[in-house]
Amino acid sequence: MVQKWPIADQQALIRASRTAASPEFGTWLREVTPFYTWSVPHLVHIRMQLDRVTSGEVDRLMLFLPPRHGKTELVTVRYPVWRMECNPAETVIVGAYNKLLAGSFSRKARRIAQERLDLDDDRQAVDEWQTVQGGIFRAAGVGSGVTGTGAGLIVIDDPVKSREEANSPAYRERVWNWYRDDLYTRLEPGGAIILIMTRWHEDDLAGRILASEDTPNWTVVKLPALAEENDPLGRQPGAALWPARFDETDLERSRTVLGTQSFTALYQQRPTALEGGLFKRSWFEIVNTAPAQIRRLRYWDKAGTDLDGDYTAGVLMAMDGDGLYCVADVVRGQWSALERERVIRQTAEMDGRNVPIWLEQEPGSGGKESAQATIRSLAGWPVRAERVTGDKLSRAQPFAAQAEARNIKLVRGPWNAAYLDELTMFPNGRHDDQVDASSGAFAKLSRPLMREATSFQG
Repeated sequence: MVQKWPIADQQALIRASRTAASPEFGTWLREVTPFYTWSVPHLVHIRMQLDRVTSGEVDRLMLFLPPRHGKTELVTVRYPVWRMECNPAETVIVGAYNKLLAGSFSRKARRIAQERLDLDDDRQAVDEWQTVQGGIFRAAGVGSGVTGTGAGLIVIDDPVKSREEANSPAYRERVWNWYRDDLYTRLEPGGAIILIMTRWHEDDLAGRILASEDTPNWTVVKLPALAEENDPLGRQPGAALWPARFDETDLERSRTVLGTQSFTALYQQRPTALEGGLFKRSWFEIVNTAPAQIRRLRYWDKAGTDLDGDYTAGVLMAMDGDGLYCVADVVRGQWSALERERVIRQTAEMDGRNVPIWLEQEPGSGGKESAQATIRSLAGWPVRAERVTGDKLSRAQPFAAQAEARNIKLVRGPWNAAYLDELTMFPNGRHDDQVDASSGAFAKLSRPLMREATSFQG
């Protein structure tokens, strides 16, 4: 068994790398890949940030750049190999949106390492190769486990593959759980994490981290394709990041093809919610607690069938004496009929028996039977079902009008991002369950005299 060096000794060796046998990183790059242009300003700037990681000044680094601007070749492929050359016992984990892509990064890095390092002939797999001194380079895709391996350096390179994945709350949650439960727990004391992303969505991995309590620990470097005010490189607004490769004309052509929404996210690193026109994100203030509640209720929009891919959503809404409304909680999921009824009852128990419950009854006999089943399971609660009339857009307009008047608040919670995403994409989004439940809750609360419901109205 190879004896691993203590982590403190590994860090000291990395910090001393410029005076050790291995050259400093910029010189090393030119030696290893002399035909690459490493002297362009944005790559020099990134290298300066990596030097801060090497010295220990920075241990959490986010790099936001547009596609095909050299970030992967510099940071994901070469920087880990240089670290391992400085310290052959260094352990690195490289993550990507799937194992195939992570393996391609590993294969490139291994090709360079074979010319520079003394590798263990018995451990040369694409997903994990080692040095004879015990250093490890491991490749992992989103969702793949990395147990059993600690790391002094973790590099996460674009954990999102496509717009479809970026817009999927389930996939974003999967990436977040993978980062927290799998990758982060592998970091050695004193180790560093580098997250390289082309931004797709406000609630992507970078967005989640920056919205968490861990935000102050991160150094964020954003290099948009077209310079904006206070550019880190000192460019004039509108100047291209790598004009020799993608000049302003090329980038404007990309904007024309992609549209402003996608170009702003992918090339300018400023993702914004796709808005459908009825609701605007800026209308909703997020508050820590709900205002003094005069009335409140929970309205459920149940999925039509168990297998149609729709969500069931229950919106808890409160109204105070001044005519202000607050969405206090949202429960949402894709459940079987049995599990759905259990969740609805569990939610009712947490809300309390003094909170009225309303159900949107789906058309047809199946919808009526489903509503009756829910009411039976909620015996003892004030519950009522209703058959709604009119189209979804018309039903949502009164709620939207109050939102535009800034009369709708949201209580801060983990459901906020998915809720706002759906509202701002309505009616063009894929799902509308939270919109329907909100419209229904608002319609009931806004009645001059809301009667406590106790029976099924079929």
